[in-house]
Amino acid sequence: MYLRRVLTLSVVTCAGWLASACSTLPGGNTKSAPETSFGTYHCGQLEIQVAGTEGSDLLGINYLDRRLLLKPAVSASGALYVAPGDDNTRFWSKGQRATLTIGGRSYPECLKPGDIEMPFEARGNEPFWHATIEDGELLLTRPFEERGTRRLPVTLDTANRHGRTYTTTVDELDVSLTIARQLCQDSMSGAQYPAQVRLTVDGESYSGCGGDRQRLFRGAVWIVEDIGDTGIIDRSRVTIEFLDNNRIAGRASCNHYTGSYALRGEGIEVGPVAATRMACAPALMTQEQRFLDILQAATDIRIGQQGELLLTSAGGKVIRAFQSDQDSP
Repeated sequence: MYLRRVLTLSVVTCAGWLASACSTLPGGNTKSAPETSFGTYHCGQLEIQVAGTEGSDLLGINYLDRRLLLKPAVSASGALYVAPGDDNTRFWSKGQRATLTIGGRSYPECLKPGDIEMPFEARGNEPFWHATIEDGELLLTRPFEERGTRRLPVTLDTANRHGRTYTTTVDELDVSLTIARQLCQDSMSGAQYPAQVRLTVDGESYSGCGGDRQRLFRGAVWIVEDIGDTGIIDRSRVTIEFLDNNRIAGRASCNHYTGSYALRGEGIEVGPVAATRMACAPALMTQEQRFLDILQAATDIRIGQQGELLLTSAGGKVIRAFQSDQDSP
């Protein structure tokens, strides 16, 4: 029915990449191009392959077990493609970045492998530091800094499928920020982030984490395999989807549910959650209630060693789920 999918974070295969960045690949810069950049994108956890179609101007997008064919449409900038007869399914790209909407559902910004969202924010502890990259500038609160946050111009020095390195030299201050698309856990809060980051200032290096935490969870249909160490009933279906605007939705066993969620500094807060009112077999209704109780009491969220989603309640009950490889209800 579904395949356990490994979390779509690039594994750093260049030995010691965070210690010395891999060489730049051809075409690795981030300059925008007016035409669509074909190839692989990651829209949060959704991986898509974008390609032209032979003998036509249609754009093909493959994802999970589906294929979309989109036609060119008028756009003020970039390249816009829309599904024939369905204006709510569209793909807009500008260079290495793109946006994807399928049936009115918006996915996180689609990035080429190694690329980063903008603005990109990173931080580290002991000593504390904070960095934000946006519009060619680095806003840096460096370790032990008494002058507060500094605004520095930066240059993209290295860009490849593993990540990015930005550098600057200002007032004899040498700074580099190296970003690797690999799962990172904050050393104080325990919160997970989609990128490992190394800040180097005048030869002194400091490690930290960065990126938008929602990209770890959004873009996937998570199929629940276990609810509080009780498994799930054979052929029943329990799902979780993290949607835009901090919405959560899915199937609870018998009924569909929807609600809200918020990622906090150290975990997650879910609720309130509302469900439809269908009646099913008593065993399914019991399973559904157990799932909803743990979901609404969840305080911790993380990705496990096998790419699984783990939601843990304040009482220690765990919901475990894997990504579906099908785009189906």
